[in-house]
Amino acid sequence: MAFSKVLIISLIFFLLVLNLVEADETAIGNEGEGSPKNKSIECGGSCAARCQLSSRPRLCKRACGTCCRRCNCVPPGTAGNLEVCPCYANMTTHGGRRKCP
Repeated sequence: MAFSKVLIISLIFFLLVLNLVEADETAIGNEGEGSPKNKSIECGGSCAARCQLSSRPRLCKRACGTCCRRCNCVPPGTAGNLEVCPCYANMTTHGGRRKCP
């Protein structure tokens, strides 16, 4: 009788551990497949392209770099196209003005 209880408890414990291991492997496998957090863009080049026509390129690149690091995206082109990157478009300064160029 005691042997069967030990066997049942061992089996339940084994199944729980197996379930945890499988869940861990699934989570690790999903991180590498198209997860936006893992894909990072090169902010320097993207912001240089975005700010190339700016009247104040250094200020533009600094603001763009901050937005790029926070949002991990920069809209294409030198102006507009903000719908491509909503995080970038919605970021504002303390005064309520748009932060990202």
